[in-house]
Amino acid sequence: MELKSDVGERFKQLVEIIAALRRPDGCPWDREQNEKTIMNFFLEEVYELAEAVVKGEAAAVAEELGDVLMEVVFLAQIYQEKGAFSLEAVIQRINQKMVDRHPHVFGTKRVTSSKKVIEEWQKRKAKEKNIKDPLQGISPETPALWQAFLLGRRAAQFGFDWPTAEEAWQKTEEELKEFKAVLPSGQETALMREAGDLFFSLVNVCRLRGINPELSLRQANEKFRTRFNQLLEELKRRGLEPGQVSLEVMDSIWDEIKQAEKAAAKD
Repeated sequence: MELKSDVGERFKQLVEIIAALRRPDGCPWDREQNEKTIMNFFLEEVYELAEAVVKGEAAAVAEELGDVLMEVVFLAQIYQEKGAFSLEAVIQRINQKMVDRHPHVFGTKRVTSSKKVIEEWQKRKAKEKNIKDPLQGISPETPALWQAFLLGRRAAQFGFDWPTAEEAWQKTEEELKEFKAVLPSGQETALMREAGDLFFSLVNVCRLRGINPELSLRQANEKFRTRFNQLLEELKRRGLEPGQVSLEVMDSIWDEIKQAEKAAAKD
C-alpha cells in the first residue's frame, strides 16, 4: 500500500509543531511536561480512543487517533531531548520489526493459518529478546481485567488453554460455586481470593468468544451511568428524592428505562 505524498508532510508538520512547543520560547505548559507526567494524558487518550471504537463512531475514532499520535510524538520528543533516541529511530525499529516478524509476507516463508502466524511471531520474539519467561512484558501496572486477558492469551499461545468458551464457562461455574460458598462467612481474605478466581475465569470465557473484557466493562459502566442519571431525572419529574423512596420503586423505574432502551433499539 502506497501512502499519499502529503501524509509524510503532515506527519513532519506534527513533529515540527511538538518540537516548537517544547522550545525555550515555546508553550510553558508543554515545556514543563516530562515522560512521567505525559503518560497520564497518553493513557487518557488511549481510553478515549477505545471508547470511540466501541461506540463505532468513525469521526470520533479519527479525532482520538490524532490525539494518540500526538502523544506518541510528544513522548518521543522528550526522549530525543534527553539524547536517548530519536523519533526516526523509533520508526525505523518498528519498520524493521514488522518486516522481520512477517517473513510469510516480506520473505519466502509460507504459513497456512493465523495460528501459525502467532506461533512464528512468538518464536521470533523470544529469540530476539532472549525471553526466558513466556509471560514477560505483561506489566503488573496494566488494568487488572486487561492484564488477565493478556495472561490468558499469552498462555494460550503456548497451548495452555480451554478448547472452547463453553468449556471455560464450566470453570467459571465452578469458581462461582466456590465464591458463593464463602460469601456467608464474610471472611475478607477468602472472598478476595475467590472473587479474583471468578473474575479471571470469566475473562477467559470472554477472550475465547473474542470479547475484550476491559472495553466490555467500560461499556457497562457507561450504560450504568446513563441509566442512573435517567433514574434521578425520573424521580425528580415525579417530585421524589432518591433517599425518600424504596428500592422497589427505583427498581421499577430502572426496569422501565431498560424496556425503553430495548424498544428504541428495535426501532
